[in-house]
Amino acid sequence: MLARRQACDRPEQGTTMLEVLVTIVILAFGMLGLAGLQSKIFTAEMESYQRAQAVLLMNDMVERINANRGAAATYVLSPASATLGTGDAQPADCSSVAAGVARDQCEWSNALKGAAETSGTTKVGAMIGALGCVRQIQAENAAAGVCTPGIYLVTVAWQGLTPTSIPSATCGAGTFGSDERLRRALSARVSIGLPSCQ
Repeated sequence: MLARRQACDRPEQGTTMLEVLVTIVILAFGMLGLAGLQSKIFTAEMESYQRAQAVLLMNDMVERINANRGAAATYVLSPASATLGTGDAQPADCSSVAAGVARDQCEWSNALKGAAETSGTTKVGAMIGALGCVRQIQAENAAAGVCTPGIYLVTVAWQGLTPTSIPSATCGAGTFGSDERLRRALSARVSIGLPSCQ
């Protein structure tokens, strides 16, 4: 009778194993969530890096145009769909290019291609597929009574990693595949005043 009573008083077996399995399943889902979060953090970090690079490169060309205000109109790329940067015909070494607008465009093109930083022989110092555009919005007119300044639009476009809204700037349109929502663009206006006008 004592042997029977001891057999009935023993707790049920297997509940500890079930608790361990539930804990493993919960931990697995938590680890998957962390992995997804890590990939989103990487994507956001890369997007932010590319945007910072684009701002620097856009400001570079704005400063070049401001430094050479008398020749601002010659910075405009022709035809209107022309771009500098990825895929253009600018030389990799700008030292043989004459100083002035042509040298500025060559150096800006190389900066857009990432020439400022390399890993082995690969240029990695810029955004994915970086392109630059300079368009004229308004021509200078120094005629008496008119006096309108020249206004230019400097745009840097590149390929993003995740789809967002389509930028209003047309620089690089249709260049980054069929999904225009992957195209990113930043623009700045440069206004060249006419101090001689009254």
